[in-house]
Amino acid sequence: MQAENGKEIKTRVFRVSEENFDAVLEEAAEIIRRGGTVAFPTETVYGIGADGLDPEAVRKIFEAKARPPGNPLSLLVHSREDLGKIARNIPEKAFKLMEAFWPGPLTIVLEKSDVVPAITSGSLPSIGVRMPDHRVPLELIRRAGAPLAAPSANLSGRPSPSSADHVLADLEGRVDAVIDGGGVAIGLESTVVDMTVEPPLVLRPGAIGIEELEIVIGPVRAGYQGAEAGARENTLEKRAGQKYAHYTPCTSVVLVEGEGDSVAEKLGELLESYMSDGQKVGLLLSEESAAFLVSEGLSGEERFLLGSREDPIEAARKLFEGLRALDLKGLDVILADGSFSAGGLGTALLNRLREASSLRFAV
Repeated sequence: MQAENGKEIKTRVFRVSEENFDAVLEEAAEIIRRGGTVAFPTETVYGIGADGLDPEAVRKIFEAKARPPGNPLSLLVHSREDLGKIARNIPEKAFKLMEAFWPGPLTIVLEKSDVVPAITSGSLPSIGVRMPDHRVPLELIRRAGAPLAAPSANLSGRPSPSSADHVLADLEGRVDAVIDGGGVAIGLESTVVDMTVEPPLVLRPGAIGIEELEIVIGPVRAGYQGAEAGARENTLEKRAGQKYAHYTPCTSVVLVEGEGDSVAEKLGELLESYMSDGQKVGLLLSEESAAFLVSEGLSGEERFLLGSREDPIEAARKLFEGLRALDLKGLDVILADGSFSAGGLGTALLNRLREASSLRFAV
C-alpha cells in the first residue's frame, strides 16, 4: 500500500451502473473536491484525475504514477465554456477543431491562463485541453466543479490501461478510488495537436488523423517520433508529455514493420532464432500473420491476436491489453506485428508499438 502523510491509501472500487450512477459520481466528485485522486474510464483509455487547478492534488497524481513532476498534464473539461478560465488567446482554428471533434479523442494545446499551476503544465506556457466523449468523466468534472488533470492511470512507463483491472494492477493502494466502467471504446490515447504554433503541430497521433484535421483547419505538421516529417525535438517531447518513456512492458519487445506476409515471414525467422537459443517467445499478431505462422508449423510460447491487418480500430482497442497479458507470462521476448493499415488509428497503433519496442526491423 502507498503511504501518504503517514497513512495508507485504501483504494475504493466503484462499479458504475445505470442504477447507481448518481450515487457513485457524487461520491467520486467529493473525493476530487477534497483533493483526492480518482481513476475513471474515458473513450480512449482510463485516466487518473485530480483537481487540475490544485497543485497539491496534482502532486498526488505524480506520486501515484511514480513519476517525477515536470511532465505536462492535460486538463479535461466539461464544456467549451470551461476554457475561458484555463486558456487565453485561443485561435479561431482551435474553435473549428472543437466544433468538429469535441467531445472526442482530441487534445488541443493552447496558451494557458495564470490560474493553471506550473506543476500541471510542466512549467510550460501552454496546456493541453480535451473534452472526453464519455459520460463518466464529463459528469465527474461537472460535479467536482473543476477541470481534471488526467493522465493515463498507469505506473509511469507502463502500457496505458484499457480496463479497471489494468488500473488496479498498477495503482491499487496508490489512488483513492477507481470507477469501473468496463472496457474502453478506442484503447489508445487521444491525438494531441499544438495550436500555439503555425502551422499547427501534431505531437501525438491518435484516433483523429492528420488528414481529418487538415480538412477542418488546413495544413498540419507531424512532430512525433517516427513521423515522416522527421525526428521530433526535445521541446516537442516536453509539450507532448513525452519526457519519460511510455507504453513499455517489462518484457523486451521486438517490432517487425512492413506489409503483408513479408512481416509474417520475418516474424517466423525471428521466432525460430529465439527459440533455438532456448528463449521463451510471445507473439503479438494480426490474424493474417498468425495464420501464416500456423501454416509454416510455427508457434511461440504464448500469443495474443489483435485482429485483422485491415482493422486497426480493433487492433488499437486490444493493443495495451495484449502487451499487458503477454508481459505476465514470464517470457524472454515479445515479437510484435507491425503490418497494420496506416492512417488514423493505424498510424497511432504503429506509433505505440514503436514506443514499446526495444528493437525494430523494417521489411
